Amino acid sequence: MLGIETETVLQGPDSTITIKRNVHGVPEITCTDHIDYAYAMGWIHAEDRQMQALLTRILIQGRASEVLSGDPELVSLDIYMRKMNFIPDPESEIKKLKPHVRQQMIAYCDGFNNSFARNGSAFEFKFLGYKPEPWEIKDCMAIGKIMGFFGQTDAQGAMEKFLVQMIQNDVDQKKIKELFPYLKEKIDYALMKKVILEDAPVPEALRWLNALPRMTASNNWAVSGSRSASGKPFLCNDPHLEVTRLPGIWQEVIVRLPDNYCIGAGVPGMPGLVIGRTKHVAWGATFAYMDMMDFRIEYCRDGMYQRGKNWNTFTEREEVFRVKRGKPFTRTYYENEHGVLEGDPKTEGHYLVMNWAAQRDCGADLFNSALELPNAKNTKDMMKLLGALDSIAISWAIADNSGNIGYQMSGRQFNRPKNVSGLMPLPGWEKKYDPRGFVKKSDIPAAYNPKEGFLCTANNDLNHLGKSKPINLPMGPYRAERIAALLKKENHVTVNYMKKIHYDLYSTQAARFMEILKPLLPDTPNGKLLRDWDCTYNEESVGAALFESVYRELVLRVFGDNGMGRDVMEHLLKETTLFAEYYANFDTILLKKTSPWFGGDTRDDIFISALKTGLECDPVPYGDTRMIKMKHLIFGDKLPQFLGFDYKPFPLPGSRATVQQGQIFKAAGRMMSFSPSFRLIADMGTDELHTNIAGGPSDRRFSKWYISDVENWRNGIYKVLK
Repeated sequence: MLGIETETVLQGPDSTITIKRNVHGVPEITCTDHIDYAYAMGWIHAEDRQMQALLTRILIQGRASEVLSGDPELVSLDIYMRKMNFIPDPESEIKKLKPHVRQQMIAYCDGFNNSFARNGSAFEFKFLGYKPEPWEIKDCMAIGKIMGFFGQTDAQGAMEKFLVQMIQNDVDQKKIKELFPYLKEKIDYALMKKVILEDAPVPEALRWLNALPRMTASNNWAVSGSRSASGKPFLCNDPHLEVTRLPGIWQEVIVRLPDNYCIGAGVPGMPGLVIGRTKHVAWGATFAYMDMMDFRIEYCRDGMYQRGKNWNTFTEREEVFRVKRGKPFTRTYYENEHGVLEGDPKTEGHYLVMNWAAQRDCGADLFNSALELPNAKNTKDMMKLLGALDSIAISWAIADNSGNIGYQMSGRQFNRPKNVSGLMPLPGWEKKYDPRGFVKKSDIPAAYNPKEGFLCTANNDLNHLGKSKPINLPMGPYRAERIAALLKKENHVTVNYMKKIHYDLYSTQAARFMEILKPLLPDTPNGKLLRDWDCTYNEESVGAALFESVYRELVLRVFGDNGMGRDVMEHLLKETTLFAEYYANFDTILLKKTSPWFGGDTRDDIFISALKTGLECDPVPYGDTRMIKMKHLIFGDKLPQFLGFDYKPFPLPGSRATVQQGQIFKAAGRMMSFSPSFRLIADMGTDELHTNIAGGPSDRRFSKWYISDVENWRNGIYKVLK
C-alpha cells in the first residue's frame, strides 16, 4: 500500500514513473507518455483495488460458484453470465485495437500483473484459496462491455419482458399503449401467450450483480462561459449508481504528463478515465437509455427453429462449470442470427431470442475512443471520439477551455424498420422485422453550443436532438427540468452554486402531484402536514414521508387494482428496479384527467381514495424510512459491525425525481439504491476538479483510505484535485 509520505518509483515501459498519494489519498502519477500512464494505472488498480477488479472478473467469467462458493444461487448466476458471453471473439477484437492503444492496454496489464507479483494477493482471495490468473486485455474489454449492459440494457430487457407478461395476463391494448407511448406495433395476443419466458437468475444471485460496475441514472450538465463567473465553461457530473457497497465503483487519479494532465475517475480493471478533465476538455457521463435490446420469437422443436417449411439448426456453445466442493457440469447455449436463445429448443415451444446491439463485433471501440480522450483539444474533438463508441449508450456532456460546450450520445442503435418500436418481441421467421444494420453515427442525438448557454441530461428523452429516435423508455424529465430551472436562475454560476445544485432536494414531480392533491386534502393533522410540505426530500421532512405513502397508494390503486394486480405492483415497487427506472411512464397516466386505467372513476375520486389510505400512517421524518448501509463486496453483513468492513447505517435523502436522487429498493431481499456515487465540478478557467466520492481510494479495510471520503460525500464537502 502506498504511504502518504512516500513515493513509489517504477521503471515503466518507456521511462521512470513516480506515484505519490496526496493528502486525500488520491494517487498522483507523474510520467512522460501515455504508455507509462497506462502502466501506472494498472499498478495502482492492483494495489488499491485488486479485490474489486478480480471479483468483477470472476463474476463476468461465470466462475463465482467455482471460486467463491458452490451455493445454488451462484451456480445460477454463472449460468446467466456464461449465456451473455460478453467478449465472444476476444482475439478478433484485440486485432481491431489501434497499435498505440494496444500498446497502452498491454502496458496496463503489465502494470497490474507486476504490482500483483510484488504485493501479493488480497487477503480475501487467500481466505478463499483463489490464486488469480494474470490480467489480460480481454479482461479489460469485458469490464467495458458489462458497463454498457448491466444497469441499463438489462433493465430495458426486463421491462420488455414485463410487457409480454402484461399481454399474457390480458391487460387491454389501450392501457398498454398508454403506458408505453413509443409502442407502435399492433399486439398479437395469441402469439404472445405462446411465448415461454425463461426465468432470470434466482433472486439470491441478483445481489452479486451489485459487485459489477453497473451504471444507472445520473445527471450531467455543461454551462457556457457567458453564464459563468469565471468567463469559462463549467462541466458537472454525478453518476447515480449503487452506493450500498464498499469499495465504491470509482477510482480517482491525477496524472501529470509533460504537456497535459488528466484528473478524474476510472473503473478498476480498465485503463483510462471514464469521466474527468484534461488541460483542454472536461467530460461527464449519464446513461442515455438508448434501446440496444431486441427480442425475437422463435418456434423450436427437436433442437431446431422454424423458417417457413424448413427447420434450421442453432449454433451450439458448450460451457463447462466447475463448482467449489461440487461436481462439474456442462451447459449448452443456442444461438442464431437473432442472438441467444432463452430456453431449451429440444422442448417444443415459442421462446425469446435476445439480441443486444453490442453483443458481437464490439469491444475494441471503447478503448480506441476512450484512450484517445486525453488528446482531444476541444469539444468537437471530444464529440467525435465519444460518438464513435458502440459498446455503451451514454449521454456525454462536454466543455472546453476555449469556451465551447457540447452534448454527444454514444451507443449502437438498431436501424429498425418503420413502425417497429423495439419494445415488443416480434416473430423471428418474419424478415420484414429484421433491423437494417445500425443507425448512422451522424443521426444519433448531439448538440453543440446551444443557444440557451447550457445543456443538461438526466436520463430524460433526448430524441429531439437527433434524426434517429434511440430512446423508447426514458426516465422522467423531472431532474433535467430542475437543473435547467436552477441554471436559468443564475447568470454567473460559480463552483459553490454548482455544489448547491448537486445537493438540491426539491422535487418537481412532487410539485405536480401536489397541485392536484392540495384541494383534495382532508382537514386532518396528516393532511395539514402534507399541505404545508415544500416538496423537499430532506431527512427531517415529515411531509416527504406522507407524500410517498400517498403516491405509493396511487400507483397500487390505478395499476394494481385496475390492471396488473396489487401483488404484481407491490413486487415492482419493492423488489425490482423497473418502477425505480420507469416511473415516469406511470406518472404520465396518473397526471392525466382521464385514462382507461382509472376504471371508470374520476381522477379526483382516485386521488381522494389514495389520500384516505395513504395518510393513515404515523407521521415520521423521511430519514427514518430511508436507512441504508454500505457493505463490503464479499464480507458484507457477515462480520460484526465493529470490525469496520461495513459502514454504519445512515439515512439517504432525496427521491426518484430530485437532483440528488435517492431511490431505495430491494433485490433478493438486499437493500439497494440509486444515488450520486461520485460528484465532480470542473471550472475550465482553472486547472482543478472539485470532487467527492461514496467511499475512498482503497478497497483494503485497514487502510486509512477505505472510507475516507464518505462523510464528505454525505455532507456536501468537496476536495480539490489539482
